[in-house]
Amino acid sequence: QVQLVESGGGLVQTGGSLRLSCRASGLTVRTTTMAWFRQAPGKEREFVAAIRRYALDQYYRDSVKGRFTMSRDNAENMVYLQMNSLKPEDTADYYCAATTTGILSTLRSVSGYTYWGQGTQVTVST
Repeated sequence: QVQLVESGGGLVQTGGSLRLSCRASGLTVRTTTMAWFRQAPGKEREFVAAIRRYALDQYYRDSVKGRFTMSRDNAENMVYLQMNSLKPEDTADYYCAATTTGILSTLRSVSGYTYWGQGTQVTVST
């Protein structure tokens, strides 16, 4: 049974940093495409970042490039999202997602992922 468990969310001031963690079980992060999505109140879930299976190439939505960094720890079977220079518009529930495929065309789509965590809340105050 696959489980993804996020942690690390919280309340932070504008310009601050947070590090989100996603612990995976039932799958191996090295051989799985892993991603972070977020969903703000009243809005659709949106892509934030991804690392494709086997590869080290990373993908980010434009608004977080240069501020967010996704990484993978194969030994711990975890993925992380380091978020720096946070802005109020980054406020959302953040979700870890996984898929066994590495298809580029669906990398940024909610529908491209099979497994989801329960989410962790990030609030950035002004």
